Amino acid sequence: MSTTRPDHRVVAVRSAQTVRVRIDGRPVATSTRPVLVYETGLPVRYYLPPDDVDLTLLSPSDTRTTCPYKGEASYWSFHGGDGAAAVRTDVVWSYPDPFDSVPEIEGHLSFYDDVAEIEVTGTPPEAPAV
Repeated sequence: MSTTRPDHRVVAVRSAQTVRVRIDGRPVATSTRPVLVYETGLPVRYYLPPDDVDLTLLSPSDTRTTCPYKGEASYWSFHGGDGAAAVRTDVVWSYPDPFDSVPEIEGHLSFYDDVAEIEVTGTPPEAPAV
């Protein structure tokens, strides 16, 4: 499914690749059913089903942002390390009620790749033009 604007596009594609996520060396998620989101001007983002994420390592935050192409995002902080210094604020986001143009990402979680180590293996689906 895609959203098209004159100069911006968002396309969500289901994949069978394996995605592993670690934060501070700790495994946080493993999924073989990611949804890849291709968006104009941004790197591909991997959205993982919540069942494939260790939610005991995350806590919801009050942060909300709005994307004009996907909807309102909710955030989580990582608290899986030792001590307060290990808390990583707002490093995971999700769209609990995304716009109708990208229903595939509903409730899935995505990780900032400048905090999380995201390892992807397997053959990617054909990337759409964005």
